[in-house]
Amino acid sequence: MPATELDILLLPTWLVPVEPAGVVLRDHGLGIRDGKIALIAPRTEALRHSACEVRELPDCLLAPGLINAHGHAAMALLRGMADDLPLMTWLREHIWPAESKWVDEAFVRDGTNLAIAEQIKGGISCFSDMYFYPQVASECVHNAGVRAQISIPVMNFPVPGARDAAEALRKGLQLFDDLKQHPRIRIAFGPHAPYTVSDDKLEEVRMLADELDAGIHMHVHETAQEVADALAEDDERPLARLARLGLLGPRFQAVHMTQIDDDDLALLVEHNCSVIHCPESNLKLASGFCPVERLWQAGVNVAIGTDGAASNNDLDLLGETRTAALLAKAVSGSATALNAHSALRMATLNGARALGLESQIGSLEPGKQADLVAFDLSGLAQQPVYDPVSQLIYASDRDCVKHLWVGGKQLLDDGRLTRMNENELIAKAREWGNKVASR
Repeated sequence: MPATELDILLLPTWLVPVEPAGVVLRDHGLGIRDGKIALIAPRTEALRHSACEVRELPDCLLAPGLINAHGHAAMALLRGMADDLPLMTWLREHIWPAESKWVDEAFVRDGTNLAIAEQIKGGISCFSDMYFYPQVASECVHNAGVRAQISIPVMNFPVPGARDAAEALRKGLQLFDDLKQHPRIRIAFGPHAPYTVSDDKLEEVRMLADELDAGIHMHVHETAQEVADALAEDDERPLARLARLGLLGPRFQAVHMTQIDDDDLALLVEHNCSVIHCPESNLKLASGFCPVERLWQAGVNVAIGTDGAASNNDLDLLGETRTAALLAKAVSGSATALNAHSALRMATLNGARALGLESQIGSLEPGKQADLVAFDLSGLAQQPVYDPVSQLIYASDRDCVKHLWVGGKQLLDDGRLTRMNENELIAKAREWGNKVASR
C-alpha cells in the first residue's frame, strides 16, 4: 500500500501497461503520487486507498503517453509548402532555401510551440526533436511541461544559429551542461546524415557522445539513392561507414533505414542500435519501405516517428502507428506482422528505449513517471469493442485523445490544452504562413 495519500486515482475501463506485453487490465485503477505511478490495482482494491482526487474515466483506455521518436518540430510552420516532390528536390530547391531565409529564433519558438500543442492533443507525451536553435526548442519544452530529447544539429555547412559544426557543438555542449539535471529534457547529438557530415566531424560527435553518455540521432539509409551514391563514391554503405567510425551502439538512433541488406541487419543487431521508422514521410517522399517485421524478428528495437510536418504532413503518432502496422503486413507479406499490441509497444516502450528513457517512461509500472494518455473509445465507429488495443490502432484517430499527463501534471483535459493557448498558436502560424508565402 502507498505510505501516503495519492495525488490522484484514475479509474479507466481498460488499462494497458504495455509491459508485460499483450496485457489488458479491465476495471483497474492507477494511482499517482509525486509525479510517479504509485499504484496499479483492481478497482475495488484501488478505491481503498486515500486520494486527493478520484477521477472516473468511463469507456477510456489508459496507456503510456505516446513517444514520437523522430521529428523536426519547428518545421510545422512549413507544413504543405512544397508537397508532392522527391526528397532531394524537396530539400535542395524548397526546404533549405526557405530555412535559409526565414529560420531564426522566433521561427523556431513559434513553430516548436505549434508542434508541441499538436502533439499533446494527439496523445504524445515525449518527442525527439532535431532542428536548429536547440536552446530555443528546449525553452519551449520546459514551458509546455512536455518531455523531449533535443538533438544538436551538426552539418558540414553553416546552419541557422551556428556558423559551422564547431560552433554548433560548442553551443550544444553548453546546453547539455545547462540541462543535465532537467527532469524532462535530454540532449543528444544530431549529425544530419552521412552525406552532410564528414568523417572528422562524425568522429568528434562519437567522442563527445561517449564522454557524455549521450544519444546520437541521425538520418541513415533514407533512400536507395543515398546508398548508391555512397557506394559509387567510397565503395562503402553509409551504415558500414558509421560502424567503422565507431558511432554505432545502444545509443545510436538510426532514422528511416528504408534500405537494409543482410550486412546492415547484422550491424544493427551486433551493435544493439535502434531504428526509428517514419512510414508516412517515407511514403509521401517515395523514399522506400523500412522492413519492420524483419527487424523486429531479428531483435532490433524499432520505434516510430512522424518526421516533420513539412513532409508528413501531420504529427499524428496514432495515425502513424496504424500506417506502420498495415505497411508492415504488406511489406512482409504476412497478415500477422506487427499486430496491434506490438504496434502500440513500438509507439511507447520501444520509443523510450531508443531515447534511453525506458527506465522512466514507456510503460505503466509502479515507480515510473506518470506519463499517461487516456483514449476515449465510446465513439460510434469504435463499437463493439472486442479488443480495445485493436480498436485503438485500427479504428481510432487522434480525435479520441481525451486526457494527457506528463510527470503527473495534466497537459490535456477533456481535449483542451491546460498550459497553451490554442487560438494564439493558430494566429502566429497564420502570420508565418503569410510571410513565407510572400517570398
